[in-house]
Amino acid sequence: MEGAASPEGQQVHLKLDERRGMDMGNQHPSIKRLQEIQKEVKEIEQQVAGFSGLSTDRDYKKLERSLTKQLFEIDSVDTEGKGDIQQARKRAAQETERLLKELEQNANHPRRLEIEALFKEAQSLVEREITPSYKGENHISDEFEEGIQDIVLRLTQVKTGGKVSLRKARYRTLTKICTVQEIIESGLKQQLSLPLSNDAHPSVSKINSVMCEVNKARGTLIALLMGVSSNDTCRHLSCVLTGLIADLDALDVCGHTEIRNYRKEVVEEINKLQKYLDLDEEADSSHAYDLAKNQSILKIEEIRKKMKEVNSLLLKTENASDLYLGSKAELQGLIAHLDEVSPGKNPCIREARRRAVIEVQTLITYIDLKEALEKRQMYQEQTAAEHQSHKAVWTVLGNLSQIQKEVISFDGNRTDKNYMRLEELLTKQLLALDAVDPQDASC
Repeated sequence: MEGAASPEGQQVHLKLDERRGMDMGNQHPSIKRLQEIQKEVKEIEQQVAGFSGLSTDRDYKKLERSLTKQLFEIDSVDTEGKGDIQQARKRAAQETERLLKELEQNANHPRRLEIEALFKEAQSLVEREITPSYKGENHISDEFEEGIQDIVLRLTQVKTGGKVSLRKARYRTLTKICTVQEIIESGLKQQLSLPLSNDAHPSVSKINSVMCEVNKARGTLIALLMGVSSNDTCRHLSCVLTGLIADLDALDVCGHTEIRNYRKEVVEEINKLQKYLDLDEEADSSHAYDLAKNQSILKIEEIRKKMKEVNSLLLKTENASDLYLGSKAELQGLIAHLDEVSPGKNPCIREARRRAVIEVQTLITYIDLKEALEKRQMYQEQTAAEHQSHKAVWTVLGNLSQIQKEVISFDGNRTDKNYMRLEELLTKQLLALDAVDPQDASC
């Protein structure tokens, strides 16, 4: 039968397998030990790659101790002066040292420290504005929402370079801060729907009492998420919330629909708080922080790809006036598609969508300016009678059109020479515009 091995071929394979088995059995004990150590180091490697904390964290110390222990184990392997064992030991030591270095770099990466600095800033805001409000000391100030939103925006702009540990750290930090925003908004909504009067039913008094405890639990949860509480733990808070639900379940509200609905609302608030306690575990799963697998991001990237095709076509065509109308309609359609992308509550997706919209709008602006300049060329007799200041502004616009063509095709970073050259050209145009004396009303 086609594809079946012949008896002779089977015998050859059996002999090879026997030889491999003998080779494995005849391995030097030191080589075997080194292979065992390397296997243990390989298991630690994944934890190192995904480590998103700081050098002061407990997990960091644990990983560092584990790798250092493996180094000691490698050093203790006796080479008996044999070259092949010495080489194997050297390779095992180098791999372990590389992981130790990677662990240190993850914890002390400049972007990781930038993320931590922003989290500290948010901690300070929460400690000053939020925690006291749940103790009845004062109200949340108007500046808090603006301040926390600014921190969220800056966090979304931290570059991770595709590094898993940085993506994970950024996601964890954003998740905590955005959750604090959600908890506060939820609390404010709950306070707006005033509790029922104690006179309505004997159970109402107990529900109102539980509501007060839920409000305190909100403040405790915020403090725990932001790391500004040293007296409570997530486990203790979870037990408190479970106890509150048990107290509510024990109430007899039969035949009182209004009171039963009221109790249901309070139970839902408690369930929301319990859900937030699981955030740290959720952040450990790669689908949460790996935006490369996010459907909304994939859709945004698909739209950006179409936008780049339009961009490329416009830049390649010398006289693109016949393309303007169709291209602008297509670009406006892309903005409509971007508006349909749901960012959910993920600020990274919201920021990615915002940037994509700006890119598309920039191309539309480029087309609009090109059209205006071409139309101006068609009516040179009218433009000849224009005021000098008006002509000067149009000269700047003409120069901007040329620079804009380079800007929209630029694909580098701020340190590139071309970036600095374009920045200087744009600054010159600003200065030229400032120098125009707007004596004419149309200017």
